[in-house]
Amino acid sequence: MGPVMNGKTDMGMAMTEIETLSARIDALETRVAFQDETIEDLNQAIIAQWKQIEALNRLLVQLQDRVEIGEQRADLAGLPEPPPPHY
Repeated sequence: MGPVMNGKTDMGMAMTEIETLSARIDALETRVAFQDETIEDLNQAIIAQWKQIEALNRLLVQLQDRVEIGEQRADLAGLPEPPPPHY
């Protein structure tokens, strides 16, 4: 048996340190796994939001085109715009 330090052998202390380090590594691996999952979830949310933004931008362009066409038709008719229905 190896030398005794504080009531434990060198081998006993080494095993305790190995167990401690192993537990710390396990905890870190668990945290990394959860972080990877969170990053992937956030990435998917960003992708979905980006798709929605693109769709909304396309819709906005279409609406702008329709407004411009309506304004051009009103200008061509030479008639003043009628008041809104609530008047």
